[in-house]
Amino acid sequence: MTSPLCIALVAGEASGDILGSGLMRALKVRHPDIRFIGVGGPLMEAEGMQSSFPMERLSVMGLVEVLGRLRELLARRKLLVQTLINEKPDVFIGIDAPDFTLNIELQLRRAGIKTVHYVSPSVWAWRQKRVLKIREGCDLMLTLLPFEARFYEEQGVPVRFVGHPLADTIPLDSDRSGARAGLGFAADAPVVALMPGSRGGEVGRLGGLFFDTAELLLARRPGLRFVLPCASPQRRAQVEQLLQGRDLPVTLLDGQSHVALAACDAVLIASGTATLEALLYKRPMVVAYRLAPLTFWILKRMVKSPYVSLPNLLAQRLLVPELLQDDATPEALARTLLPLIEDGREQTAGFDAIHRILRRDASNQAADAVLSLLGRSPSL
Repeated sequence: MTSPLCIALVAGEASGDILGSGLMRALKVRHPDIRFIGVGGPLMEAEGMQSSFPMERLSVMGLVEVLGRLRELLARRKLLVQTLINEKPDVFIGIDAPDFTLNIELQLRRAGIKTVHYVSPSVWAWRQKRVLKIREGCDLMLTLLPFEARFYEEQGVPVRFVGHPLADTIPLDSDRSGARAGLGFAADAPVVALMPGSRGGEVGRLGGLFFDTAELLLARRPGLRFVLPCASPQRRAQVEQLLQGRDLPVTLLDGQSHVALAACDAVLIASGTATLEALLYKRPMVVAYRLAPLTFWILKRMVKSPYVSLPNLLAQRLLVPELLQDDATPEALARTLLPLIEDGREQTAGFDAIHRILRRDASNQAADAVLSLLGRSPSL
């Protein structure tokens, strides 16, 4: 009789906590006596994780903030590696947070513990040499997107494309009229979602630009309404400040980005994960982004991909317009978005095809891939 499985997982932020809890739930269905150790958030703890320390200690954004906490992060990682080597779990699963987890995977694999990385870092776009470290430290890479899996296959890294959990949870056809009614919009009123990002720097660079664009759109389409989901109370305060002195019909939401996407006809959106959500809601979009000039100059020379937005990376063609840096002007954005409010079917047909490719029941696919690596049957 085989002993119960012990699986170690480390997640570093809320998105990883969601992925980790889904994977743990799928593993428990297959092996009810399984034990989980490592680091996770409230969702993973609710599934039975004994977290070595609060996940929030790993949730650090920005270079300066990381430098300020570097000593603590390195000490926690060192202790965690030693603890896991002593515990000898059947497998270690690092969930995203590559700067923290890839080094753990490398050390544990050298100590004879199998390792999995769940969610590929953007090695296909830039810092491609990281794939050498991944190949050395990782028994299996689980990717959410198909083009990532192709990249790892070419680089000789064992990989499984498991699909994207968002594609599983967002319906193939969303209820536009219900979302509009909930927001108090008329069923036939044209609505544009404005999504200038979730971080302060993004909103600072894009918020005013998006509102200038909205004013131009409103002048050309009187009766247009706007909806803007705010990622946090801080972002809402920032947006309200940017709106002062403007007479724009903007409905601000606290969170609820999915409600905004379900309700709208088209989206003006910052490049990032939200573009995938807009794609899954089949909403035509124009993608904009601005960075500090020096950062943009450096990245332009480092990034290997011809596209920056996920819809275009997934389609492997220019499916949605990308207006970046100096090209992102109110006039250009308004001119590009206006026809999409009327008819974005060319985009949305492509979105539907991608949604169906990504809709693979990711948590169950990931669980089966992990158990296959361990030579254990799914036991379903």
